[in-house]
Amino acid sequence: MSGRLRGWAVVALVSAGGSLATPAARADDAVAKKLEAVMDGPDYKQGHWGVLVADAKTGDPVYARNADRMFAPASVTKLFTCAAAIIAFGPDHKFETPVYRRGEIEGNGVLRGDLILVAKGDLTFGSRTDKHGKVVFQNSDHTYASGTSTDYKLTDTDPLTAFDALAKQIHDVGINVVTGGVWVDDRLFESAKGTGSGPGTISPVLVNDNAIDLLVEPGPTPGSPAIVKVRPATVYFRTDFDVITGPPASAARFVAPENARDLFLRGSIPADSKPIVRVVPVERPADLARTLFVEALKRAGVRVTAPVVQPPGAAQFARLPDKKDGYKNLTTVATFRSPPLKEAIKVTLKVSHNLYASTLPCLVGVKNGQSTLEAGLREEGRILKELGLDVSGISFGGGAGGANADHVTPAATVQLLRLMKKRPEWEAYREALPILGVDGTLATSVPENSPARGKVFAKTGTLFWDDSANGRSFLTSKALAGVMTTTAGRDLVFAMFINDVPLPPGASPSREGKTLGKLCEILYENVK
Repeated sequence: MSGRLRGWAVVALVSAGGSLATPAARADDAVAKKLEAVMDGPDYKQGHWGVLVADAKTGDPVYARNADRMFAPASVTKLFTCAAAIIAFGPDHKFETPVYRRGEIEGNGVLRGDLILVAKGDLTFGSRTDKHGKVVFQNSDHTYASGTSTDYKLTDTDPLTAFDALAKQIHDVGINVVTGGVWVDDRLFESAKGTGSGPGTISPVLVNDNAIDLLVEPGPTPGSPAIVKVRPATVYFRTDFDVITGPPASAARFVAPENARDLFLRGSIPADSKPIVRVVPVERPADLARTLFVEALKRAGVRVTAPVVQPPGAAQFARLPDKKDGYKNLTTVATFRSPPLKEAIKVTLKVSHNLYASTLPCLVGVKNGQSTLEAGLREEGRILKELGLDVSGISFGGGAGGANADHVTPAATVQLLRLMKKRPEWEAYREALPILGVDGTLATSVPENSPARGKVFAKTGTLFWDDSANGRSFLTSKALAGVMTTTAGRDLVFAMFINDVPLPPGASPSREGKTLGKLCEILYENVK
């Protein structure tokens, strides 16, 4: 998403995959004039455009501008990340999270030993699964909820779904008491930091997107205490809330902590306000997961003698089994299976989920015997090269799009999409893309009466920083890449990047989102 991730040249596509070669003729003058009237406007005199629009079938260019130059792609990076992951695992792959017992069960249901939940990198881990078994999302995802905006919404799901399912299975196999420890083994890969806004701790266990939701609602009358709800509810946190209900139309003001063990909130919320969501990142996901697991066991009727909350990092002293062979002789007592990977990919691309995208290279690495983010990125590069991509046109330092090294060419981005269109995973990949004017990060990019609404499937990207010297934002990148079918029935693949734009004070990157939406409308209506 953003960092708080949140010349004129025409080229020809000549290979089957769509690699760049020699210059070609300019696109239709009428289309070019309409596009350039927007791109060469006064708002972009200091910016840099990179654009390639090509025929999806032939690769012939429709319009190009700096197509072989590197640009910061922001979250368009996720197109490459998700492509590598869906190729590596397959769209229908399901992650299985097991729980083992270490010790014997006595006749009265007493386990003389430990329970160990082994994290396997399930991105959603039940937290986004609705009552129909579908993975759901909100267009304004909770992981980016900051400030006092009322745009962010919570899904109508239970973040404790996986823990309750595992606990029920454990009770059903006859375990009523656990006399030893309850542990979470999070050694699947080395912990790392993601890029972009939202929760940044990359770990093999993800609980509610490694975020704690604070839902603030006004009280019944001005001056009364506001209602603050915590999701997921657990004794893991110490809470201290002092938020009052302010007069109607007053400003909402909140001060919240940056760590997830001491949850306090101070401020006010207008009496006529909609509920406001704030999130606090989880610093130690495995510690939180262990507490939630113990609480779920108790709800399922399993008594645990170990403390509900352990000291931070206590699992490292738990004498966990050897990662490679230590679980071979232990008994599996419960397993939670994720929805198909394509469902998590859909959330990743639709809402531009930084944490999921940052985690995917680690999982790709693990599948190929690696255990670090850096090694996972190398595996990703290998997969993309074997796909046929000209990898000289890409550079990645993370999976989400906020790393300094993240740069791509429009040509490489178009090539990726054309190569994916030939793959059996294409339908799942395309269905995960935001739809212009309909959902995800493209929901509000064009008016409801836009002729291109619902006709463009594309990944957005936004990266900006505070320009404190001038009291404004500096837009490092606004980007869009995807596919469309024009009114004339022509299938197009496109990539558009605008980099390095100083925004006027008070302006947000959504202005450039609408600019890219306008360019899509021009292409949709005018390319024959």
